[in-house]
Amino acid sequence: MTESTTPAPEGFGRLDAVVLDVPDPKASAAFWQALAEATVEQEESDGWLTLGTPDGWSIAFQPAPDLVPPQWPGQDHPQQLHLDLNVPDVAAATERAVSLGATLLRESETWNTLADPAGHPFDLCAAEGNQGTTVFGVTFDCPDASGLARFWSQVLGEEVTYDADGMAMLGGDRALLFQAVENYNPPAWPDPARPQQLHLDIQVHDLDAGEAAALELGATRLPGGADGFRVFADPAGHPFCLVR
Repeated sequence: MTESTTPAPEGFGRLDAVVLDVPDPKASAAFWQALAEATVEQEESDGWLTLGTPDGWSIAFQPAPDLVPPQWPGQDHPQQLHLDLNVPDVAAATERAVSLGATLLRESETWNTLADPAGHPFDLCAAEGNQGTTVFGVTFDCPDASGLARFWSQVLGEEVTYDADGMAMLGGDRALLFQAVENYNPPAWPDPARPQQLHLDIQVHDLDAGEAAALELGATRLPGGADGFRVFADPAGHPFCLVR
């Protein structure tokens, strides 16, 4: 393990929400609301729903009626990103998640991998003494965990606290993790055949300044956006939005 591999840079953004593309936002939100003991923060006229978890995460759901769901494991239609949740008892939490509509994909010694009703994989991880189900972090699949961790460290101003053996992690209250995968197949948003599955919304004070900073770090501007947000891809191809 390598601790505190790089000091925290200044950063220019703040993690606002984890956004899942789903065919039915209300159905997906109902699942995650029950699983994570979350509450509805916002429901918009265009179908968007945002939940707030007791541990401070915002999980949003945007309509994607023709979503091509991930097929985990594998890289034909990859997961790209997934949520990691801490639970005191993996077996009990898995049984509960399945009763809510999840599908068990793989059992491991200290975590289980499941898919939510829309097909998005997530992990239930053993955390002895944890109070209920809490969100630990978001994990990115990528070809270079160290490089992508450095990019997001500079975006968010968070220290890289772990970097070894194809895994890296940012510190802070809402952790981002990065795992190197072989033959990584990035999304090609907005191509419907290679869609994004999840993306992050990053809050910035100034969109012009945020765009300049993101591009300088290696991000790519993507089509789309409006007065209040702009769309980018990180160096591994994961879309994200800068939001005012």
